[in-house]
Amino acid sequence: MPSVNAACVSVDEETIVLDQPSALIDIRGVCRSFPKGSGEQLLVLDKVDLSIRSGEIVGLLGRSGSGKSTLLRIIAGLVTPSSGSATCRGETIIGPPNGVAMVFQSFALFPWLTVLQNVELGLEALGIDATERRKRALAAIDLIGLDGFESAFPKELSGGMRQRVGFARALVVHPDLLLMDEPFSALDVLTAETLRTDLIDLWIEGRLPIKSVLMVTHNIEEAVLMCDRILVFSSNPGRVAAEIKVELPHPRNRLDPYFRQFVDNIYARMTQRAEPKAPSIEGIPGTGIGMTLHHVSSNVLSGLIETLAGPPYHGHADLPVLASQLQFEADEILHLGESLQLLRFAQLSEGDLMLTEAGKRFAHLDTDARKKLFAEHLLTYVPVMGLIRRVLDERPSHIAPATRFRNELEDYMSEDYASETLKTVVSWGRYAELFAYDEQSETFSLENPG
Repeated sequence: MPSVNAACVSVDEETIVLDQPSALIDIRGVCRSFPKGSGEQLLVLDKVDLSIRSGEIVGLLGRSGSGKSTLLRIIAGLVTPSSGSATCRGETIIGPPNGVAMVFQSFALFPWLTVLQNVELGLEALGIDATERRKRALAAIDLIGLDGFESAFPKELSGGMRQRVGFARALVVHPDLLLMDEPFSALDVLTAETLRTDLIDLWIEGRLPIKSVLMVTHNIEEAVLMCDRILVFSSNPGRVAAEIKVELPHPRNRLDPYFRQFVDNIYARMTQRAEPKAPSIEGIPGTGIGMTLHHVSSNVLSGLIETLAGPPYHGHADLPVLASQLQFEADEILHLGESLQLLRFAQLSEGDLMLTEAGKRFAHLDTDARKKLFAEHLLTYVPVMGLIRRVLDERPSHIAPATRFRNELEDYMSEDYASETLKTVVSWGRYAELFAYDEQSETFSLENPG
């Protein structure tokens, strides 16, 4: 059994050696920016290096918004880099390259076509004759476990079966590289686990007509279960923060101590504090109005504080254990932990979540006292909350349109992140009774202006 400590190696992105003559994909110094509402550019990917070789499953693991899917789309030829180079077998990727197929999170099937017709589509685009198309499509459908459903329409299939059609459609063209963009995240836990296991069994047996797989995920256990190499992405902007080689033999057992240690090490890596290039708030990237807030319910935050305060944690929990008990994905538990850290109710570090004194106090207060403490921490530690309350206090009408704050947020972040941040502000502010918000008129107001 390999040493896990030796296998988990953090790698500085500038020193990774990627010169591999047999590489299917080479990504060198790739950056990608998108325009913000202010007209400036939002850097999503920064100097990313990556190579994909034959015979391996590689995982891109990172938080939502770390640029993983953008990189996948660059490799698929759906997005062009702002700078740097992306090549497939040594040729610059301009449009979808030959020998690369993709499986999407949302199934992306044509509802008016049968299973067989959906699977045949890619072959038809390649000009394969009808007889050969049908033969190969039936073989792919059988391989992926859908024999007998050739004439069914997508609406007649379960979510897991529809995703199997998506896999069959990608595999039928016999691609060298299969790209997977969170292909299991839209499925229930049991269905996702069954499909993962089936695919790994086919890969190990050499029955998949592909050479390599590149998958995007934010599920740490999924990455360790399936991948030979994992590239951990940091966020804002997306960079390769670490490369992890998973040398555990297949089939992998989630309960194996070595498997659990891999998972623990990755959680620790994803919550490790980096030396900030700009001032930050206790490990939270971004300061001032430009701080992105992921939408997390105040009720869920309260429940998590209560859970942490009680047995068996007594204020200190190991994130993988906590996520498993509460049935949260890694991305979800990390967002929750970061929100508590931002509000100074907990500290998130090295894969652990620990309540602060304020968090312990919150857990034992009644509802009104909790709201008051929550409001105090919002105004102290979340700059946009202080801005909204200050504007409302200063205006004679004590009313302000949401666009007043959305426009300011978009000077620092994308429109999508600005909308999510504002949604979080409304949710938290209402709970803390800092202001009222009218959904129809999209206006903030003070309920009881002093």
